[in-house]
Amino acid sequence: MFEVTVKAANEIKRLLEGEDIPNAVLRVRVVPGGCSGFSYEMGFDDTTEDTDKVVEMDGIKVAIDEMSLPYLSGAILDYSDGLSGTGFAIKNPNAKGSCGCGSSFNV
Repeated sequence: MFEVTVKAANEIKRLLEGEDIPNAVLRVRVVPGGCSGFSYEMGFDDTTEDTDKVVEMDGIKVAIDEMSLPYLSGAILDYSDGLSGTGFAIKNPNAKGSCGCGSSFNV
């Protein structure tokens, strides 16, 4: 399905501490755009739809809409805070290629 590393889950929890969102979920979506065809969107939400796939792990909930689910199946959300950059990254086995900057992908 979709996984979240412990490091990413801890960063999500840290970010949620500054938000006033009851029943918060991290919504992850795939949207058309970017130089390779698709890009990821992530943000906090306080509602889910009946058609969302909700994954709960390490104390956080992730909601993925039914249109994005096939693109994110088997993907892993990770967080890096090293010398080569800081931020979230999705390791997606469904992506056949990505743009040079890494912000979009194709299938």
